[in-house]
Amino acid sequence: MELLIVLAVPLVFSLLGVISNSHKAQAKIIFLAYLLNVIFSISLAYRFLVSQQPLSLLHIFYADSLSIFFVFTISVVSFAAAIYSKGYIEHELAAKLIAPKTTKYYYLLFNLFVFSMLLTVMVNNLGLMWVAIELTTLVSAFLVGFHNSRNSVEAAWKYLIICSVGIVLALLGTIIFSYAFFLSSGVKSLNWTELFIVAKNLNPDLVRIAFIFIIVGYGTKAGLAPMHTWLPDAHSQALSPVSALLSGVLLKTSIYAILRYSVITNLCLGSAFSSHLFVFFGVLSLAVSAGLVLVQKDIKRLLAYSSIEHIGIIMLGFGLGGIMGTYGALLHIFNHAVTKSLLFFGAGNLVNAYGSNKIRSIRGALKVLPFTGFMVLIGIFALSGFPPFAMFFSELMILAAAFSQGNYLLGGFILLVLSLVFSAVLYQFGKMLFGEKPDHQPAVKEPFSIYLAFLFLLALILVGWSGLVNSLVQSVLITLKGL
Repeated sequence: MELLIVLAVPLVFSLLGVISNSHKAQAKIIFLAYLLNVIFSISLAYRFLVSQQPLSLLHIFYADSLSIFFVFTISVVSFAAAIYSKGYIEHELAAKLIAPKTTKYYYLLFNLFVFSMLLTVMVNNLGLMWVAIELTTLVSAFLVGFHNSRNSVEAAWKYLIICSVGIVLALLGTIIFSYAFFLSSGVKSLNWTELFIVAKNLNPDLVRIAFIFIIVGYGTKAGLAPMHTWLPDAHSQALSPVSALLSGVLLKTSIYAILRYSVITNLCLGSAFSSHLFVFFGVLSLAVSAGLVLVQKDIKRLLAYSSIEHIGIIMLGFGLGGIMGTYGALLHIFNHAVTKSLLFFGAGNLVNAYGSNKIRSIRGALKVLPFTGFMVLIGIFALSGFPPFAMFFSELMILAAAFSQGNYLLGGFILLVLSLVFSAVLYQFGKMLFGEKPDHQPAVKEPFSIYLAFLFLLALILVGWSGLVNSLVQSVLITLKGL
């Protein structure tokens, strides 16, 4: 029952939001919707942890530990973005950046976007999963270009075109996997549960080719280098709550798809093949992000390149494998989702207060926006992996996996990139937070919803990973035992 409720909530409330013409009513509706989603996703998680049995519905929907872990992550970030949207959209209306009649379309697209991500991680059929991921692209493209300015429309088209090419490659991989399954069993099916059973009997050559298409295709949507080029433009032009969803959970849904196929690939070929590909794309993503983050002049593009870095770290964790590497990568998925969402919320407040995305235009933020400035400062240290923040533990596990396996060069490279990116981010945000504020820039009063969104995420950054998330990650390790 929880499966259906979690999936139905954003779909049903999207219709209710369209009926209302009041932004305040729409904000209340979306708050209630995602509060319910968090509650039912927690209920779903505990139900699974008690039974340790996958949940299914109508032979279409399927949720094991991997699915439920991603459902919970998506629900948490969506709830935070729903809270933050109230104050953010109010500013957009006051500044006349959007018209009052368009708010209903924002909430409609917001709900459909979340629905498509939840659908991605809850369907058993890998073909339907492909459809759901394509739906995330179509819906979120409208959110990227929501301001309908030249730059936002250009970013939306770039996002749509590049990711659609990637999705086509993923479709080819999906078709080849289906063909390999047909050759081995004589049955036409794309259900993951059926492929899992016969994975050892699949044609190894076909599986190799198919998985390369899968990792390149879905890796494009995940923001892996060198297929990452859409990401900085889309993140910089999207509304800040949408940027949080894009970076926090959309990138992770594509990783989810890659992981689904990697389990089958590992059963057929062993783990070395997928591990080498994960390490290759992880190293490339870290190298690209480390170089480009140093020269960014736009606050949201800076955070976007940081996302590429952390997607690379996650892929390296899965590539290193073992208990520590896989555990660290899974934990990092959740940690990055909540931490980067907090920072995109902070960036949105700074951009709104100063009227510019340019780093050089933002100075003295701790005086202009004391609460936001303080939260951003905490977020920077959390994102960089400082204790006692959650990212310290996930990054430490991935580094420990590298060094314990004798991969000293790789471990040293990760440390070098982390140091470079931290230095660049701290330097850029230090100028924005501690510099002298412009004389004409008044202090800004922040609405209560902004406080609530920040504090909710801060609690998760500090301690949220240690309870339910930790239990789910331990269960996921069983599902990904081939990694």
